[in-house]
Amino acid sequence: MITLRDITLRRGIKVVLDNASATLQPGEKIGLVGRNGAGKSSLFALLTHRLGNDKGEVEVPRHWRRSEVAQNMPETDDGATDYVLEGDLPLVEARAALEAAEAANDGHAMADAHALLADVGAFDARSRAQALLMGLGFKTEQLDAPVNSFSGGWRMRLQLARALMCPAELMLLDEPTNHLDLDALVWLEAWLQRYDGTLIVISHDREFLDAITKVTLHLDEGKLVSYGGNYTSFETQRAERMVLQQAAFSKQQDRVAHLQKFIDRFKAKASKAKQAQSRVKALERMERLAPVLASADFNFEFREPLNLPNPMLMFDEMAAGYGTTTIVRNVDRSVLAGQRIGILGANGQGKSTLVKTIAGTQPALAGKLTQGKGLSIGYFAQQELDVLRLDEGPLEHMVRLAREVGPAGREQELRDFLGQFRFTGDMVNQQVGSLSGGEKARLVLAMLVWQRPNLLLLDEPTNHLDLNTREALSMALNEFEGTVMLVSHDRALLREVCDEFWLVADGVVKPFDGDLDDYQRWLLDQSKEAARAAKKQSAAAPAPVAAAAPAPAPAPREDRKASGQARAKVAEQTRPLRKEMEQIDKRMHALATERTEIEAQLAEGAVASAIAEMGKRLKAISDQLEADEMRWLELGEQIEALS
Repeated sequence: MITLRDITLRRGIKVVLDNASATLQPGEKIGLVGRNGAGKSSLFALLTHRLGNDKGEVEVPRHWRRSEVAQNMPETDDGATDYVLEGDLPLVEARAALEAAEAANDGHAMADAHALLADVGAFDARSRAQALLMGLGFKTEQLDAPVNSFSGGWRMRLQLARALMCPAELMLLDEPTNHLDLDALVWLEAWLQRYDGTLIVISHDREFLDAITKVTLHLDEGKLVSYGGNYTSFETQRAERMVLQQAAFSKQQDRVAHLQKFIDRFKAKASKAKQAQSRVKALERMERLAPVLASADFNFEFREPLNLPNPMLMFDEMAAGYGTTTIVRNVDRSVLAGQRIGILGANGQGKSTLVKTIAGTQPALAGKLTQGKGLSIGYFAQQELDVLRLDEGPLEHMVRLAREVGPAGREQELRDFLGQFRFTGDMVNQQVGSLSGGEKARLVLAMLVWQRPNLLLLDEPTNHLDLNTREALSMALNEFEGTVMLVSHDRALLREVCDEFWLVADGVVKPFDGDLDDYQRWLLDQSKEAARAAKKQSAAAPAPVAAAAPAPAPAPREDRKASGQARAKVAEQTRPLRKEMEQIDKRMHALATERTEIEAQLAEGAVASAIAEMGKRLKAISDQLEADEMRWLELGEQIEALS
């Protein structure tokens, strides 16, 4: 059980927690919510002892292991799987114990270390790590790629996988969905629902919180209030609580006014002085209720477009990609005025490539992309830094935008406009590099609104936006008169904004016949089918890796005869590989049985003279199993490539 008792925490001159108290039960899944800057991340730092409280007591069971996503970007040449494995602290400790025992040639210690390795699941640790990576969107060929070869967003996924790898009693996740696409997000939800430890998660994704959490801890004005239920339940309960609190405050104010009126009326009369003094003491003793202070709502709207060309875009056998690499091909569609299109697809299938080609930041590789006359695109890049300059302030961005893109505007007009997006006073000159992620996103939104676009092209616009700003964006998009094309992992935004969906998969763009629930069910069904197919290939296949494999796109209709011939050819090519896999399976089973027998003998008390030999044999078995497992995975990759 975690207990916070009368905690006061300061960051500089700011009081983050003010005599705050809360009790969290083991196994609870808790959503920590509050406005940006309220102190949610500071509370995480307090629970992990990176910060010390100024007052009060923090009690976390001493034996609990803690796991959280490191915020620093890893810099290492280690392979992705090896890097994730290092997150399993018990495994790391067991391996270190074995190395020390082997260096000392201590048979007893080697036997103990092998028993410890078995206890911490060393045999299947690598396959479990790769299951996490594949669930988070990594491809088979990336599993052993150097960490330094990945971009920043993918390295943050590696940090998340490393946190999930640790068998912790307490897991702290701060915005874990920011760098995930919808496919990986659905997988993460399912994984966290199975997690049996205590989970505290900070997220601005309403549907993610609803799916995962059963308790909501609200941090507001330095206080912690716990609500039973997920985020939607919290909103309902809090609204009711605020109504009651406001009613109690109003009633108390009436009582205060009544007492004060009596005091003012009779304090000068000798006959009533005693009663008046009694009222004064009653006022002093009264525990004053605070008025309801709701955080100010953030609202904005897109300006009415100057014109609405129809069609806005026409694709004629267009191909998009990078250099000589084609990602999507034969795009043959139109975008009409007023459409609300959600772009779906697994990671790496080409969603952002398609968006960048439409935005004009990279050329089409083939075919033709025709823009309607008068088309004005407002592009929100997934990486805000693609359109922002770190050494300039918001006002400099707006002045340059008004001068180079338009419409024109005076400096005071631009200052007033930025004020609508919460850039006031000296903030308009603050360097963008020092702004928070949410502030950068609001600046990009402000720049979009100023341009009066008739086509909004939005690639993950909700990263770093809090719930209030996300709701404001949803309302603004629904009232926008132009066309919207949206890539997002925020299902609430997709549901509220989009009327139709395009699926980017297998190198093509096609309409998806269904809603977002249908897409999510399809993803899960495809994942299950992939798992069943893998199990048929080999009874000993690591199930978690198969289950985490990315879902294939719906297969097109094929000629049955040609398909049958192709399958027969693949079967012939993979037959010797499958035969070798079967032999490895049998050998691994025999080795695992022998290891179990040796460990049982050691547990029962083996003869002292035999313990050292048993330790050496366990080492040999472990090495052989690791080699066999690596060969098994290589064969599986070869079969997958041929298939």
